[in-house]
Amino acid sequence: MTTICVFCGSSMGNNPLYQKAAKAVANFFVEHNIRLVYGGAKVGLMNILADTLLENNKEVIGIMPGLLVDKEVAHEGITTLIQVDSMSERKLKMVEMSDGFIALPGGFGTFDELSEVLIYNQLRVMDKPVGILNTAGYFDKMLEFFDHSVKEGFVRAEHRNNLIVSENIETLFHLMQKYSPVTMGKWIEDIKTEAHQRS
Repeated sequence: MTTICVFCGSSMGNNPLYQKAAKAVANFFVEHNIRLVYGGAKVGLMNILADTLLENNKEVIGIMPGLLVDKEVAHEGITTLIQVDSMSERKLKMVEMSDGFIALPGGFGTFDELSEVLIYNQLRVMDKPVGILNTAGYFDKMLEFFDHSVKEGFVRAEHRNNLIVSENIETLFHLMQKYSPVTMGKWIEDIKTEAHQRS
């Protein structure tokens, strides 16, 4: 993986560990010569990521809808800022340009981007690793809900288990390199069978 897209907050968060984690991810990218793709903002955790890589002369690609550029939150100092027409086009461009994806703490935008790439992997629209850096247990409740969804029969265990989670960026990256996509045929047949067996 030479290009990784990072989803994260446009806010700093209340726990200093979130900022420390963003810095650690950026430093890891510097050490391993990884190109960053991100949302293109100069605020929040996104800004920490971008600035740390830029300070070390590394490539940073931001992708941002025009409506956000117009609100003056775009980072004008990054290597490349790609302006798109919509949030949906932004996510498609991120998928197109990236070898893998990491979610750091963030809000609804981060949750949306994470969900989108998980669905793309589930449907084999792409076969790229998706990881969560679970700093200070930020994603614990979300992961518990994913487990609940498996228990209730709406998320398949193999798809839940293919989401890579670690509190450590080195471990997360290592696990992402070993990513293997879930074969689509079996689970599609399973849900067809289930539909015929409904009560």
